[in-house]
Amino acid sequence: MNEALDIRVLAALEPISTFSPARLRELLDYCRVENIEAGQNPFSNNFMQGRSVYLVRGQLELSYADGNQVMMRADSEWARHPIGKRQPDIVAARTLSNVQLLCIDDDLLDRMVTWDQFAMHEIIKLRTEKTDSDAAVRRLINSGMFSAENLNVGPFAHLPPANIGELLNRIEAIAVWDKDIIVREGDEGDYYYLIESGRAQVSRSVGGGQQVLAEIKAGDVFGEEALISDSKRNASVTMKSNGVLLRLKKKDFLELMKEPLLHRINYPEACQLIAQGAVWMDVRHPAEYRHDKLPGAINVPLNDVRKAIGALSIATPYIAYCQSGRRSAAAAFVLAQAGYKVFVLENGLWSVSKAQQQQDGERNE
Repeated sequence: MNEALDIRVLAALEPISTFSPARLRELLDYCRVENIEAGQNPFSNNFMQGRSVYLVRGQLELSYADGNQVMMRADSEWARHPIGKRQPDIVAARTLSNVQLLCIDDDLLDRMVTWDQFAMHEIIKLRTEKTDSDAAVRRLINSGMFSAENLNVGPFAHLPPANIGELLNRIEAIAVWDKDIIVREGDEGDYYYLIESGRAQVSRSVGGGQQVLAEIKAGDVFGEEALISDSKRNASVTMKSNGVLLRLKKKDFLELMKEPLLHRINYPEACQLIAQGAVWMDVRHPAEYRHDKLPGAINVPLNDVRKAIGALSIATPYIAYCQSGRRSAAAAFVLAQAGYKVFVLENGLWSVSKAQQQQDGERNE
């Protein structure tokens, strides 16, 4: 954990402010803090490439490609958002005081925001439908299956967002007991597992005996290698205590890793549809939308998309967008199932030329 960073600093940033305290503590392990002295250019050497960078202390002077020059303070509203996202290119920067920058990997942050927004959507859906599955879904949402670590390096880092809801429906919980063999070396792969509670031991046959490879605990996952590679299990997993496992069948695991059919279009194609009467739909949090929405866009946050069904015009085509395309894919899938014609902006706002955004904004003013 980065001790130099207070969790309250994260809680003031967008879209991070929507995270629960537990989620913020998780994210803290993936934050990098840069302390830079006055008079320096902090953005040399592609410093911001692939990162969300926030100014959390001090003052910066920023010069943009359009000729504008701005002084940014850490206590300003502007500093709550990542620097340089969807603004004209920064051509020069200078620290006016000693500054502290907070850096987070763009993809990880976007995956975490996507998962958290869709998790809220699923809870709202269950309450609307008045099913008995609310407790089970809450249990899955709060499990370690979608921890920052698993979203960063685990199989679900590659889960198509449109399949998150279906994934929650297909995972099952099973009780297990001390000394139960969950996975046996040499067997065919059948399930992907997460330990919700309890401890287990991973071992492999070596020289006629069992060599212990690892001890795993609540929040840890196992079993994906044999499913992805379609090979036999290369180790055994034995429970070392009573516990509860969450598991997903091989067939479901492989099916959910494939993205369902979505209508994806690039930015020029989207602009043509907008000119013909389509409407931009920003599915991010309201604070993100207010900060840098596309001209004429409406805001339908992913976690509220079910509430919008019926309120949105069924005759209007919509083009859903977010930062990367993850959240918009999930929203488009839900709306398409309800009969709406929804396109997804391929790769989201990250793919859109800053110069083109500025030109379109001027045309719509």
